Amino acid sequence: MPHGHDVLVVGGGVAGLACALALHDAGARPLILEAGDGVGGRVRTDLVDGFQLDRGFQVILEAYPECRRVLDYDALDLRPFYPGAQVWTGREFVRFTDPFRRPGGALAALTAPLGSMSDKLRVARLRKEVLKGSPDTLLEGPDRSTHEYLRAHGFGPGIIDGFFRPFFGGVLLNTRLTDSSRIFRYVFRMFSEGNTSVPRKGMGEIPLQLAGRLPQGAIRIQARVVEVKPGVVTLASGEELRGRAVVVATEGPEAARLLPGIPDPGSKSTTCLYFDAPRSPVRGPMLVLDGEGKGPVNHLAVVSEVSPDYAPPGRSLVSASCLGLPKEDDGALTEAVLGQVERWFGPRVREWRHLRTYRIPHAQPVQDPGVLDPPERSVVMGPGLFVCGDHRETASLQGAFHSGRRAAEAVLVGAGSDPSPVG
Repeated sequence: MPHGHDVLVVGGGVAGLACALALHDAGARPLILEAGDGVGGRVRTDLVDGFQLDRGFQVILEAYPECRRVLDYDALDLRPFYPGAQVWTGREFVRFTDPFRRPGGALAALTAPLGSMSDKLRVARLRKEVLKGSPDTLLEGPDRSTHEYLRAHGFGPGIIDGFFRPFFGGVLLNTRLTDSSRIFRYVFRMFSEGNTSVPRKGMGEIPLQLAGRLPQGAIRIQARVVEVKPGVVTLASGEELRGRAVVVATEGPEAARLLPGIPDPGSKSTTCLYFDAPRSPVRGPMLVLDGEGKGPVNHLAVVSEVSPDYAPPGRSLVSASCLGLPKEDDGALTEAVLGQVERWFGPRVREWRHLRTYRIPHAQPVQDPGVLDPPERSVVMGPGLFVCGDHRETASLQGAFHSGRRAAEAVLVGAGSDPSPVG
């Protein structure tokens, strides 16, 4: 193996890459050990028949502070979604626009048959409330479920079921809205402050950008770690590697397996189906929500309307997301999805060709009320042993990036100024 590395980072997802990059920038010599065949973890993009398929529908909220700090947005060539959504009510589509970011849509937003006029004024008050002060303060204070929080703020069933449940249920992967209201408030602010986007060539460009800033030899793929101890990792092959520090940067359940002191955070799952369509069923970079709640699809996007590079010329890429892991096999689920969206868009849906289904058992850690006490869980497991990942903060790119930097900073303080190389 390459010599001269002093910190072993277990996992090449975005948390591990952020940690390794912070270590490298500070003069340390990290080595990422990634079990898979490439970096990115849950944030990867596959090329299938000329289409770019993200592994599950994913976006980047450009207002995330740590993402802005670490990523080169210009190089990613981010392509934004329209700030709002097209909501299926059971009879028709209704456009629900953020009037603060698209003033021209204010009248349509106010007259949309989603909740009362009072509900829409409450949305404006909520936006004003969460934009006060530092974003970090939103992760502190009283906590309850998101649904309880919305009800306590006077929102009625019409707007909760027609908009908040499919939209933020899709973000939080939980249409019951039982997640921490602190997380909801934080994410609501991020949506209010900046674009919701995808890189021009897919979400996988994010980890590739980070990996490209590391020196050659700093990443070792297909290197599954089966055991970690302070300063020591053992690979599935039996090979043992040593360093002054080990950082476990895997997703939560795997971190719990490797580190007995870390509880399994639980898993929220999702299923994403991709289709090749001869023409787009929607016009423009618009998210489509199921406000009716009578089908497997919670939200749908024609990703090639956001970035044309996602599809070959003359074709459209449709992403349909179902929350959880539906019990149907892929064939039956595909038919159920097409049956639902046929009611939305008509018989032309039957021209779509199924490309791939992604079933993702662990898409996010569970983040019920109280999980953010404290908002940032410790990244220090003991001398020479550290941990990072979205299970240490918010279940988001922000949480993964920021926890990675915190782990790197802890390593730099605890590993000493003259680390010996891995041998």
